[in-house]
Amino acid sequence: MKKIGILTSGGDAPGMNAAIRAVVRKSIYNGLEAYGIYQGYSGLINGNIQQLELGSVGDIIHRGGTMLRSARCDEFKTKEGQQKGIEQLKKFGIDALVVIGGDGSFMGAKALTEQGFPCIGVPATIDNDISGTQFTIGFDTALNTVLNAIDRIRDTASSHERTFIIEVMGRDAGDIALWAGLAGGAETILVPEEKYEMESIVERLRSGQKRGKKHSIIVVAEGVMSATDFAQELKKSIDIESRVSVLGHIQRGGTPTGFDRVLASRLGARAVELLLEGKGGRTVGIEKDHIVDNDILSVLGQPRKFSKDIYDLSQILSI
Repeated sequence: MKKIGILTSGGDAPGMNAAIRAVVRKSIYNGLEAYGIYQGYSGLINGNIQQLELGSVGDIIHRGGTMLRSARCDEFKTKEGQQKGIEQLKKFGIDALVVIGGDGSFMGAKALTEQGFPCIGVPATIDNDISGTQFTIGFDTALNTVLNAIDRIRDTASSHERTFIIEVMGRDAGDIALWAGLAGGAETILVPEEKYEMESIVERLRSGQKRGKKHSIIVVAEGVMSATDFAQELKKSIDIESRVSVLGHIQRGGTPTGFDRVLASRLGARAVELLLEGKGGRTVGIEKDHIVDNDILSVLGQPRKFSKDIYDLSQILSI
C-alpha cells in the first residue's frame, strides 16, 4: 500500500472537507501518498486526479461542501464505466480508495471492491440514513441549521398568531424532521417512517387553541408530501391561517458543527487504518462513541433503523 485515492460523491454534506483532510494527513503520516479525485466517479472515469499534500488540505476543516466537488455519473453504474475508473486508478498507481458519501456512493465502492479494488466507505449525508452508524457526517450540522430556522420562524408565528408548516429534506428518512422538530418544540412532526392521522393533528391544534395557544409549528419531511400540499389538506379539516416555509438546500451548506468535524476526522482516519490492515469492502461508522466498521454488503442490504422511541417522545411532549 503506497497510494490512497479519495473521492466525494452524491449530495454534499458539511464535514466532508474535514474527512478529506483526515484521510490525506493520516495517509501522509503513515508514509503514503494521497490523491484527490475531483468530481466524484465522473472525475474518476475522466482521470481528474491530483496528488494532495499537507498544505492541500489546510484551512478546509471549517468549510462546508467538498473541495473535491461532486457530480452524478450514470456511466459508472455500468461495468464498462467501472472498468474505465479502475484503469485510471492503475494509471496513477493508486492502490485503494476512500469513498465519502451516501448509499449511492457506497454502491460504487462495492462494485470496485468486487472487481478486486479495495475501497472503504465513509458515511456522509445530511439525511442520517446509512446503516452501520449511529450518525452520518453532516447530519448534526443540518439539524442545527433547521433548528435555527425553526426558532426564527417561531418568533414570526407567535407575533402573527399563525401556524407555520416547515418543509425539510428527507425523501426516505425522517431524522432531520424528527430531531429538529423535537428540539424545536414542534406541535406536529411528519416523517416517512410513520403514518399520520389528520384527525389527531387537528385535535392537537384545537386543544392548543382551547388553552389559549395562538401559534403552532408543523415540521414535514419532503418524503411525506410538500408543505404546500399539507397546508391545503389541513385547511379542509380546520379553519386556521397557515404559512408555508420550504428550507431547501440551505440545509446542506454552512460551517460544520464541532461534532461533525470530530466525527469526520475520526472516520476518515479509521478508513486509512483499515486499508493499512489490508481490509477493503468495509464502511466505517460510530456506535455509542466507538468507531466501528462493517461489511459494505451488510450496510447496503439493510435500511437504517428509525428512532421510534424519539418519535414517541415527540408525540408525548407535543400535547
